[in-house]
Amino acid sequence: MIPINYNVRSLFVRKTTTIATAIGIGLVVFVLASALMLSAGITKTLVTAGRADQAIVLRKGSDTELASSIDTPATSLILAAPGVKRDERGNAIGAGEVVIVLAMDKLGGEAGQVSNVQVRGIPESSLKLRSDAHVIAGRPPTPGTDEVMVGKSIAGRFRGMDLGQHFDMKKNRPVNVVGVFEAGGSSFESEVWADIDTVRSAFGRPGLASSVTVRLESPSKFEVFRATMEGDKQLGLEAMREATYYEKQSSDMSSLIRGLGTAISVFFSFGAIIGAVITMLAAVSQRQREIGTLRALGFSRRSILLSFLLESSVLALMGGVLGIVGALFMSFAKISMMNFATWQEVTFCFEPNPVLLAIALAAGCGMGVIGGFLPAIRAASVEPVKAIRG
Repeated sequence: MIPINYNVRSLFVRKTTTIATAIGIGLVVFVLASALMLSAGITKTLVTAGRADQAIVLRKGSDTELASSIDTPATSLILAAPGVKRDERGNAIGAGEVVIVLAMDKLGGEAGQVSNVQVRGIPESSLKLRSDAHVIAGRPPTPGTDEVMVGKSIAGRFRGMDLGQHFDMKKNRPVNVVGVFEAGGSSFESEVWADIDTVRSAFGRPGLASSVTVRLESPSKFEVFRATMEGDKQLGLEAMREATYYEKQSSDMSSLIRGLGTAISVFFSFGAIIGAVITMLAAVSQRQREIGTLRALGFSRRSILLSFLLESSVLALMGGVLGIVGALFMSFAKISMMNFATWQEVTFCFEPNPVLLAIALAAGCGMGVIGGFLPAIRAASVEPVKAIRG
């Protein structure tokens, strides 16, 4: 077997072509890794909003909270259903909430643009239900008042949505921002939370809720709870695990990002493979005498073939590592996108994952093997006597 340091030395001798090819492969790996990281970030942000021991109830046939409507008598029946956990006072841990969407003006670098912000009308019990949510600046809104708190992902990004400011929830219905909250990195951080009666009165929805979310005694109680909800056909309700609901909200968007990232990577990969082929063919052409000498020293065609494939793989690995390092810096970035399931803008992060990064790196190495295969065959077919004679 030809020593590996022979191939490494050869790459450093041809610095210009080595760097150009490595950058090309690194770009492909960067795009693919970034797309996979963003897809994982979307899934994490949306799915984190759901808990395994909580269930959400919607009007049957409604895919989202925006399309659902549940009246007060049905809300009371849901909270009294078997399997619902109760606190020390015997009250059900659950809440009926109203969800609406506002078109708001953006600020900063996106000034002049308009995007949708989801407003969630909550009762006091919602804060106990969503234990991950807590105020990080200011205070919670006082029930029965025109006060709201905003998620930290949208605080200061929209007109009037920052601590101490105000905006119109509806024309001539201003509300004051008295707090900023976080919720474990979930999609709730891209929402505005207001008192449920304030939202109901502003949008003419008295006695209605978009959804009812309950804490179960244990995840195993879900089937009992669902059977009770869906057993009464007159109610026309549908229950699902909260984690399942939010996972469905993320599936289309994450699939779209993965698909686009993969398509772009495949397109770029052709250029990277061509670059690897050109680099390795040039190496074979310039090293005819070396290859002939190696053959004359007794190295087989197979050893020559494997040596040049290894050299191409090392080149691809260098580019892959470069792309992975660049992708890791994306973990400090945030991106806002429209969730087409709920028509709200949600802020996502690039979520680094060892498995996803390994997949992107393997793809880069695969490009090196493909790009180096033809030059390796050519090198292995060199006749030693002719090569030495030049």
